[in-house]
This record gives sequence, structure tokens and C-alpha cells, in this order.
Amino acid sequence: MDDLQKYVLELPLANEAFFALIGATAGAVAVSEKYWQAQGLNGARIRVLVEIAKHGGTILPSLLAERIGVTKANISLLLTPLEKDGYITRAGHAQDGRKTVISITGAGQRLLTEQLPGNREAVAAVMNRLEEEELRLLLGLLNKLSRG
Repeated sequence: MDDLQKYVLELPLANEAFFALIGATAGAVAVSEKYWQAQGLNGARIRVLVEIAKHGGTILPSLLAERIGVTKANISLLLTPLEKDGYITRAGHAQDGRKTVISITGAGQRLLTEQLPGNREAVAAVMNRLEEEELRLLLGLLNKLSRG
């Protein structure tokens, strides 16, 4: 057991930084998810709506899946309740009838307009523990890691 304890407790700096990043991210995500739950909403579904809105209001399911990091099969699990609640519509692609286009509805846009400010405020309360210069440094470092 001593070898195992040493392996899990004595981390190289890169691994220590990785696990600190994961822990901090989990804490910030928990704040955001707690906000959505208090509103009776699902953070993953909100993220889908945000991505559609960021893409101009319409998007292909395959691109949406790529943007939010889920499989093409799992995207339909997120889209079905959003469609049922009237926040999105699915329609045939104008040029390629084999494809489907996802569009955010007026109700979906209103939901985001009403709810995003409160969520952004809750998340900012966590992130504003850092000073502006620290936030800029963090953002630069995260962007560097993302370019990988």
C-alpha cells in the first residue's frame, strides 16, 4: 500500500495542476448547475440552446454535437425534450434532404434572454475571486492548453 499511497499523494507538478484545474472547474460548474436547477432547468439543455444561438439560430445536429462535446447519438437525447418544450424545431435541410437543421424558437430565445443574466451573475461571483489581471492570465493559459 505504501507504493500506492506515494503514487496518489506525491504528484508531479503537471498532474497536481491538472487535478487542481479539474477541481476548480467542477466547483464553478456546480454553481452554474445549482442556478439552473433552482430555475427548474437543465444546464446541459441550456448549453444546447446557447450553442444554437451562438451559431446564428440554426445548426446541423452533427456540428452541435461536436461543439458541446457529445456523440451524434447523444445529441438527440438532448434535443428531444427541448423540441417537446417548444424551445427548438427540427426541419429538413433546404439543400440536402437527408440532413436535419435545428433552430431555436422564439420561446427558446426568450428563455435564454430571461435566464442567462442570472446564471452569468452566479458564475461571475465565483470567477471574480480573481482580480482582472489574474482572469486575463487564466484565460490566456486556458487558451494555450486548448490549442494543444
